[in-house]
Amino acid sequence: MAGCVSRVELSVSCRSLLDRDLGSRSDPLCVLLQDVGGGQWAELDRTERIKNCQNPEFCKKLIVDYYFEKVQKLKFGVYDIDNKSFDLNDDDYLGGIECTLGQVVSSSVFTRPLELKQGKPAGKGTITISAEEIKDTRVVYLEIEARNLDKKDFLGKSDPFLEFYKQSDAGTWQLVYRSEVIKNNLNPCWRKFSVPLQTFCGGDFNKPIKVEFECIHPEKKKKKTSYKNSGIIRIKSCKIERDYSFLDYVMGGCQINFTVGVDFTGSNGDPRSPDSLHYISPDGINEYLIAIWSVGSVVQDYDTDKLFPAFGFGAQVPPSWQVSHEFALNFNPSNPYCQGIQGIVDAYCQILPHIRLYGPTNFSPIINHVARFAAHSAQQGTASQYFILLIITDGEITDLDQTRQAIVNASKLPMSIIIVGVGEADFRAMEFLDGDNGVLKSPTGEPAARDIVQFVPFRQFKNAPREALSQMVLAEVPKQLVAYYKWQGWPPVKPPEINKM
Repeated sequence: MAGCVSRVELSVSCRSLLDRDLGSRSDPLCVLLQDVGGGQWAELDRTERIKNCQNPEFCKKLIVDYYFEKVQKLKFGVYDIDNKSFDLNDDDYLGGIECTLGQVVSSSVFTRPLELKQGKPAGKGTITISAEEIKDTRVVYLEIEARNLDKKDFLGKSDPFLEFYKQSDAGTWQLVYRSEVIKNNLNPCWRKFSVPLQTFCGGDFNKPIKVEFECIHPEKKKKKTSYKNSGIIRIKSCKIERDYSFLDYVMGGCQINFTVGVDFTGSNGDPRSPDSLHYISPDGINEYLIAIWSVGSVVQDYDTDKLFPAFGFGAQVPPSWQVSHEFALNFNPSNPYCQGIQGIVDAYCQILPHIRLYGPTNFSPIINHVARFAAHSAQQGTASQYFILLIITDGEITDLDQTRQAIVNASKLPMSIIIVGVGEADFRAMEFLDGDNGVLKSPTGEPAARDIVQFVPFRQFKNAPREALSQMVLAEVPKQLVAYYKWQGWPPVKPPEINKM
């Protein structure tokens, strides 16, 4: 499980607040609370109080840890403060909103009307929130070589490597980078490498860095008057560049497109039978629906129009009753988009009585379908769209070779694939596709350009909170997105500096 992606600071301003004071205007303060479960809210931070102001722009930033893989529910409350007590219960409530952190960071400016309670506006009051990542994104890139090093091995040349140290505040030296070893070489040229500036020198350009440019062997210098050195270290190039983060891309306007593929093969069992994985229980759920809700509830905050294509595979569909591995859940092939996650759920529930579960279990058609859209986006040459495909399945893959090829092709595109295995089947083939188990290769031996598949068996989460599934399967997406755009050399469409203007 990944840790928090980053920390963000939230800037808050309000307009047209209610006036609760007699003879003067309100003295507003904004408090930030986070949902901690069970209907409970915990305060994370609060702004300063501003006197006599109905249009406050708070100076103090609200700090919160950001996790992509979680739905982080937030509550902003604005109060009129007329005393020195920390407790807000005796202060007038000027209005508030509930939202998610995902909604805030995926909007360049997030503005909502304030409400005194649900459905009751707080006059004409509004609140505006903007987010900024707390991060030094600069990276040091270095190329280093050496010449005429001493021969240290009896039967060969030396096997040199390079180390960088920084001086701590206590005066000790701390290792910050060790290069690869170059075997049997007295004139090595090490691979170009990068180190975050924070790691390299704490962001302080005046902090000492220990690198010996002229290699001096003290014992040799004593013995030989003609001794000069034991080799020279030369820095070929040194550049400081910005290393863009996941939030840089999201705040820069990158949309995350979410697509669902549902397994309707016969091994799931008759949906009318309680033993079927497609059977919807009296409380309206099954493992397929839980997976859709868990993942979709997180991803939906990063898509502006909330229109999500959803497909089924492995069923016979009307009117021809031919087996299809790429049919729209809403039976509209020209417009397979569902309105929000609820739209996907509704389409899934409505289609069950109208199809015949069949087989085989082929993944490649749906992967290739989403890959075509990702390829079209990649042709634009900008970091504007990234695609997540969620496949929910109950069994082994029938077209494993075609799926391997499809994944290797997709690894070159702005795309990630999440596979959730429901039921008790043998999922070793799915685990084979997950890049955590080694570099996936196509049937012809071509390696994947990057790891884009995350597989999780649902049975591991049957007794866990629902959000645990989304946290596991989505934890890898931020670094997969950044890895793709870094590989392409694409900065965010609108760098954060532009968004602030």
